[in-house]
Amino acid sequence: MIMHGRYIRMFISWLRHIVKTAAFHSYRSLRSLLSVLLRLIRHSQFVFNEKEGDFQQPSGLALSSQPTINQDKSALPVTLAVPLLDENLKSQGHQPGTSLLPPTGGELNARPNSVAYNIQPPGMSSAPLLSMPQPHVCNPVGAPTPLPPAAPRHDITLVPIVPGPQVNRYERHVTIGDVYAAFKVEKGPLDCSEEPATVAGWEPLTHPEGALFFYYPKKRVFTDANVRDPVIAAKIGEVVEKAYKKVHEAKIKINSLVELALELIVIDGEEKWGYYFVDHDKRVIFWFEDHTSDLLMNSIRGVERKSHIRYALESQYWRHVELFPNKRFLPEDVIVKLKEIVMLAQAENITSETCLAPFASDEVDSMLGLVDSLMSSADKQREHSVWIVARFTRLFCNAKFVNFCGQPGARLGVDQSLYGKSNVRSTRILRIMNIFLFGSFDAQSKAIHRIWVDETMVHPRWKNFIDRLTTEWNGYTIYSTVMLAVDISFLAVQSVQAQMVATLLAYLSILCIIGSLVVSLILAGQVNDSRRRSAEDVAFFMLGMSRSMLGLESLALMLSLPFGLLIWAMVFFSAALSVLIFSTAGVVAVSITSPVWFAIFCLATWLVLAANDFHISHLRSWIIERVSRVTSPSYV
Repeated sequence: MIMHGRYIRMFISWLRHIVKTAAFHSYRSLRSLLSVLLRLIRHSQFVFNEKEGDFQQPSGLALSSQPTINQDKSALPVTLAVPLLDENLKSQGHQPGTSLLPPTGGELNARPNSVAYNIQPPGMSSAPLLSMPQPHVCNPVGAPTPLPPAAPRHDITLVPIVPGPQVNRYERHVTIGDVYAAFKVEKGPLDCSEEPATVAGWEPLTHPEGALFFYYPKKRVFTDANVRDPVIAAKIGEVVEKAYKKVHEAKIKINSLVELALELIVIDGEEKWGYYFVDHDKRVIFWFEDHTSDLLMNSIRGVERKSHIRYALESQYWRHVELFPNKRFLPEDVIVKLKEIVMLAQAENITSETCLAPFASDEVDSMLGLVDSLMSSADKQREHSVWIVARFTRLFCNAKFVNFCGQPGARLGVDQSLYGKSNVRSTRILRIMNIFLFGSFDAQSKAIHRIWVDETMVHPRWKNFIDRLTTEWNGYTIYSTVMLAVDISFLAVQSVQAQMVATLLAYLSILCIIGSLVVSLILAGQVNDSRRRSAEDVAFFMLGMSRSMLGLESLALMLSLPFGLLIWAMVFFSAALSVLIFSTAGVVAVSITSPVWFAIFCLATWLVLAANDFHISHLRSWIIERVSRVTSPSYV
């Protein structure tokens, strides 16, 4: 019994130990299991909340397949289009892939709270619409001016235009009352509510340069026309209605970011409305009808492909952004691309003598500094930065169009002619004139044809050319003044007055000096006054000179006159001095001066002949060829 009790106690002790150990391990396992379950629950709740936030998109907008990183911040636009009005889309119950029908007559005037139609037609773009910031649409300058409800319909004529030269903002010259009166500022904070009010829905905006223009956000219309005038406002409502109706009739699919620009054109009392549409996805302008425009072509010959004319349309797109830069976000990729273009232009200016960049090296360097500063404006509404980017990009796009970028015959060097012919006129008269002008005519002609290629102005070379000419003419005036004093002193010598031939040659020298002085001063005055105004003025001047009787060679002739007349003045003075020496000096003086005089004559003649590409070796070859033809037997 004692042994059995002992075994029983040992068994109970072992059993107690086993139970304690099992309970301890079970507690740890249960605790670990509960911790894992709690983590899974928290993770599931986080994922559920995140996915719920992704689908909280504004009504009417396409859903994005990417998660929303920060629901408090609106998605940034990817184009330069003015942001959409989200509340208008909501009120219309718009769904992606639908096309709203155009409004009925006079909606701009009678229903100011309506929304633009033709929003995202089917198949237009596969990119999802983004949530845009809501622009401030209240009228900051007073209550809207109601229009008469029964306004008569007007005879509207729409004509396609391009924004570059046909939006005539800089030529309006609106006169201001020329009466001085101190403006009385009323007490308290300034209240501008009594300013001229605009029609409901139109926003007055101020361009960074100071110009006033108007924007209608619900139809995405820009205009410089004064919509504060009820008559103009009534007409422009019908113009917008007709323009969008024509687009609908032409079966042109436009998305919600397309903008319309209008320009009031009055010629001889006849009123027309110029228009163009802007596609921000493709970055081009377009019309609802076929259009042929000389202003769009910019006098460029040989344009045959759509891929080429696209650069002209893109240049006009950037002109539109430049004219109406307000309320636009500036995408970062646009700044980066512009920076790359400017860096490429600077690299070409440094490493190539035939750089195609439309700017000089110092100008490109300044542009690069500006572009670096623009990075702080990325994805922000800053109209000044938008204007800078649009101006620079437009000029580079126009250079691509002029140089046939992306075409089989693209111009790769600024000296390259695309049309396979040279407009240099080489006639016997011009060659004789070049000899008499001591090679300066040929030098000026080559320089001119390097800056005027295919009737296109290479503006950086023109500026360098004019700077060089100005420096040369300043030097010629100094040389001419010195020569004039020498000739007058020479004529004052008693022995010269007795020599009729020497006196006559001195007179001819003086006349040539006066001619060089006069021509230098006239040319310097004309160049400094009018030829530096703009590249367009220079191009018109060069085009007019190229159509004269001698072409551009007439300009080369004028520019070579100061040098040629100065050299002739020195020649006549040298001849007068030689006549004086050989007629009055003794045998010893003549025998010493004659070899020196002959050596100087030979060296000067050699330089003149070499400048005209005429060398002694060529003369020797020509003589040998002639002699061999005469002496060789002929067989019949």
